[in-house]
Amino acid sequence: MIVLVLPDISVDDERLERAQHGDQEAIADIYRSYFDPIYQFVRLRVGDAQLAEDLTSDVFVKFVKALKNDKAPHTSLRGWIFAVARNVIYDQYGKEPELPVETLDQWLTTDVDTNPEVQAIRTISIERARQAISLLAPSHQEVLMLRFDQQLSLQETAEIMNKKVNAIKALQFRAVNTLRQLLSDPEIDDQTGVE
Repeated sequence: MIVLVLPDISVDDERLERAQHGDQEAIADIYRSYFDPIYQFVRLRVGDAQLAEDLTSDVFVKFVKALKNDKAPHTSLRGWIFAVARNVIYDQYGKEPELPVETLDQWLTTDVDTNPEVQAIRTISIERARQAISLLAPSHQEVLMLRFDQQLSLQETAEIMNKKVNAIKALQFRAVNTLRQLLSDPEIDDQTGVE
C-alpha cells in the first residue's frame, strides 16, 4: 500500500505566504514537499510512471504560473495542489477515469507469509476485493482511495474532489455500502475463479 506523507498545514501556510511574495526557496520547499505525494496520487490514477512524472511536472508549472499571475491559493495549499493534479488527470483522460489494474495491485498488496494456506486465503480475499473495487463507479474508487488508502481528511478529500464535506461523507457512505454489497455477492467469487 502506498501512503502519502503530507507536510504539516501550518508549515504549508507559512511557505505559501513566502512563495506569494516571490521567495524562491519557499517555492522550492513546496516542490520538494509535494512532488512525491502528488506523483503518487497521479501515478495511482494513470498507471504509467513516465506519464505520471510528466503530469506531476505540469502541476508544479501551473503552481508557479499561478503565483506569477496572483492566482495561487491564499489558503489551503494542499487542497489546491491536489485539485490541480486531479484536473491535470482529467485533462488527460476525461472526467472520473477508472483506476487502472496496476493501481489496484498497488492498493491491495499482500503481506508475505510462508504458510501456503494463509497465502491462498489472502490471495482469494485480495482478488475478491480487487474485483469488487473495479466494479465501483470511478468517484467511489477515488473517494475510497483518498480517504482510506491515502488517509486524507474529509476536508482535504472535499477540496481535492471539489465537493463539500457533506457530499464527501455521503459519497464515502455510498461507496462503502456498495463495496460491502459487492463483497457479499457470491457472483464475485465466480468472476474471480474462487469456488
